[in-house]
Amino acid sequence: MRKEKISSRSIERLSIYRRALLAGGESFGPTVFSHEMASACQLTAAQVRRDLMAIGYSGSPNTGYEVKRLLKSIAALLDPAEDRGVAIMGMGYLGRAISTYLVSRLPKIHLAAAFDVDPGKIGETYNGVRCYSIKDVGKIAAEHNISLGILTVPGEHAQTAAEGLVGAGITGVLNFAPVCLKLPKNVFVENIDMTVALGKVAFFARGTDRERRK
Repeated sequence: MRKEKISSRSIERLSIYRRALLAGGESFGPTVFSHEMASACQLTAAQVRRDLMAIGYSGSPNTGYEVKRLLKSIAALLDPAEDRGVAIMGMGYLGRAISTYLVSRLPKIHLAAAFDVDPGKIGETYNGVRCYSIKDVGKIAAEHNISLGILTVPGEHAQTAAEGLVGAGITGVLNFAPVCLKLPKNVFVENIDMTVALGKVAFFARGTDRERRK
């Protein structure tokens, strides 16, 4: 299965399926039906079946999907062949919170280094990861085989920081800064803007509030 044939939304849903299967433990048993996964992930059974067919996995109408085989199929697509290092750029409150969350979360993807401009943070260790000067990103990225970056710096510094990551060989950036980055086309950028997300929640919550007041 070639990755370019699978949409980014499908990749997100496959990650959600895996999380649900792992969190479900024994509750699913050795097999699981599409409607059970759909219920756990708040999706439709048809959507689940389409996503799993896209990765070349099909279940049985009578017994559903074998959980162990399904997890292996999802892992074969989502997980890199070799371990990949991640760097966090900016160790403020958000950067430190993310470093805590990421510990042992993803197979074959590990937090390898952190960077900051604050002399008080440089040289410190957060959740077992050392924080380096942002000036050393190229050297440290090469030493630790880092190819992914998480950007948690203020918006006014985001573009410069992102360019530093790209210059160090990073090909994927998870951007928490509230700006649109201008990076080469070969660099994949995923933007996580919490203010935009919260605004969306507030908009759709208005309808729920009106229903409650009736």
